[in-house]
Amino acid sequence: MAGFFYFRPMEEKEVLAYLQSLVTPRRKQLFETVAATRTHHFTVAVEDVGHLHNTSAVIRSCEAFGIQQVQVVEDRFGKRIDREIAMGAQKWTSVQRHTSSQDAVEKLRGKGYQIVATSPHKKESTLANFDCTQPAALFFGSEAKGLSEQVLETADSFIYIPTYGFTESLNISVSAAIIIQELMARLRGSKIAWQLSNEEQQKLQLQWLKKHIKNVDEILNNWHAEQ
Repeated sequence: MAGFFYFRPMEEKEVLAYLQSLVTPRRKQLFETVAATRTHHFTVAVEDVGHLHNTSAVIRSCEAFGIQQVQVVEDRFGKRIDREIAMGAQKWTSVQRHTSSQDAVEKLRGKGYQIVATSPHKKESTLANFDCTQPAALFFGSEAKGLSEQVLETADSFIYIPTYGFTESLNISVSAAIIIQELMARLRGSKIAWQLSNEEQQKLQLQWLKKHIKNVDEILNNWHAEQ
């Protein structure tokens, strides 16, 4: 499985340069360009969504708009989700799994994220006036049941999307796409230091290259043997 090797910081740069030499200049430039657009300022957490294609759609939205880390709570449905994360987005995002909502909340809060619950029933903050200056973990639940009481009770703030028709709530994949696109557009237009550090970008490019290049373990073994 790609990603087995551990590299020291200096060696990591050498490995990155070596793997970059194995891809086309266009692919190398694409990885560099996309890595520069990624952020850890926001992360998205998907809580126990039964319709697994919805989780896939949320991950694709995160990838498309530049959120690198996605949190998946698998309390009820487990790793069955592996078969459903589609269209390659999981190759380019960092999917982190949690066995419970409490586990996810505790770990994310420990990393400095505020816990933000998305709910049509908590009208504390509309999407338009949400303060995006602080790092935030955006929690999404299913359309049928919404977020768990665990998340709603421990959330630091809430976001809702105003609707004006008979339908009060939106499908999770739709609401996630709307919120992610809006917040990321505002983030990019702000003076907030939202981008990854140079070291983080290099690590991310190395991660992508190891997923992109076929037989990368064998290639790296041979390269190490020649050093």
